[in-house]
Amino acid sequence: MNVSFKEEKLNQAAIYDIDANVHRLVRNIELLAYINPLNIAQERKNFFKEKFNYQPDFKYRKVKFKPYKLHRLFFSQRLERIENDQIQSLYKDIIYTYSGLVQCIETIKEPGNKFYFNSLRFFGTPTEKMVDNAKFILHHQVPVSEKALFEKTLSTEDAIEYFKNFRDQYGFDFSIKTSTAMSAAAMVSNNEQSLYLKKNQKFSHHDLELLGHHEIGVHLVTTFNALEQPLKVFSNGFPNNVETQEGLAVMSEYLSGNLTMTRLHELAYRVIAVDSLTKGYSFADTFDLIHNQYKLHKEKAFNITLRVHRGGGFTKDALYLSGLKKIYDLYKGGNSLDHLMMGKCSLEYAPVVNELLNQGLAIPSKYKSLSLQLEPVIDPTIDFILKNLK
Repeated sequence: MNVSFKEEKLNQAAIYDIDANVHRLVRNIELLAYINPLNIAQERKNFFKEKFNYQPDFKYRKVKFKPYKLHRLFFSQRLERIENDQIQSLYKDIIYTYSGLVQCIETIKEPGNKFYFNSLRFFGTPTEKMVDNAKFILHHQVPVSEKALFEKTLSTEDAIEYFKNFRDQYGFDFSIKTSTAMSAAAMVSNNEQSLYLKKNQKFSHHDLELLGHHEIGVHLVTTFNALEQPLKVFSNGFPNNVETQEGLAVMSEYLSGNLTMTRLHELAYRVIAVDSLTKGYSFADTFDLIHNQYKLHKEKAFNITLRVHRGGGFTKDALYLSGLKKIYDLYKGGNSLDHLMMGKCSLEYAPVVNELLNQGLAIPSKYKSLSLQLEPVIDPTIDFILKNLK
């Protein structure tokens, strides 16, 4: 029997209701806002002063919501109202995922490695294949010619002007802010539709071009595409979206000719650092591995170690390289990446996104990444490495 137009609308009403309910619960929760330490500069100084034999004591923002109440409200959603099995299953996974995210935030720096174990559940741990890929990359030397690309002569103020000009190439507006409580040189706040730059940071021209394609060309493009969608799940994020979104962002670097051997090494070091974390290494031990064994400069080694050990053990950084490989293989297979740019989508849920499109519950991307529209600028050595990752 055919479903009437009225019945179809009633079915969709349940999806919209649950989507809106979940959005109200998570709209102001952003893990990176809580996981970035507030006293990085002081603890870096202490670590170097003590000749790398010091356990940093990082301070974090206080949690501004009631975790238990959120968990209770998540699991009070009546998902049986959604009659489409595929979409109902999506929202079940979303509720488990967001509840896990809340658990991550509420356990930052708690004793007993609580945050670390929640991070493992949420972001996973490097597989043997991922670690082998990282070591394969590190076998390739960084060309001496790349050194000139990273001469950091530009200030945060210069970067702000650059990104204002870069913004003009897109049809959306966003604010550019600065912060000292950041482990990265730049990051996007999805909730605020803002680009954050690290205060007193030095940049090279290459840094700015790479960050433009990574942060604006992907992270902000998907933020603003999500705002156009009828459902808020595109803004809040599909389960496992981090690997896909970071893979897209690094792929944007690759297609725009900004993915260097230095950058690939950085992504490989992150995997090695996360692997050391899962093996029980302390902050000082991970730093020692990256700095002394792999001969990475102490400032860069500190930053990578910080990213991985913040909160009590953060495994997200292993996903950049695995995400890049998955997106690279998809792209080289002649597949479009457009459906992944509709919001904070993930590869695993691409069939559900197609179902939402078919049901009129999603629309194609309004904004396009520049790197996906221009003729790709491919470095043959980088291409060889990516092709041969497992």
